[in-house]
Amino acid sequence: MAATIITTDDLREFKMELLEEIKELLSNNSGHPNKRWLKSPEVRKLLGISPGTLQNLRINGILPYTKVGGVLYYDYQDIIQVLEKNRIHNKF
Repeated sequence: MAATIITTDDLREFKMELLEEIKELLSNNSGHPNKRWLKSPEVRKLLGISPGTLQNLRINGILPYTKVGGVLYYDYQDIIQVLEKNRIHNKF
């Protein structure tokens, strides 16, 4: 079986495609939650990420959250802002 070499350009392209797909999902009416505050499982499902990835986004201060009791809540608009802020425009 032949080995495939993945370059940083390949990874960058994959990242852009993934961000575009996430943005498209979030912009569709079916992907837009009916409520402002989302719990962790809803955010993970919305973004298609693992619990560890969501925890890293919190720890690194990338995704703001509110903790009430033992439950973490995320503002839907904050999620959209993080996606827009980290959007990369390639100059091809």
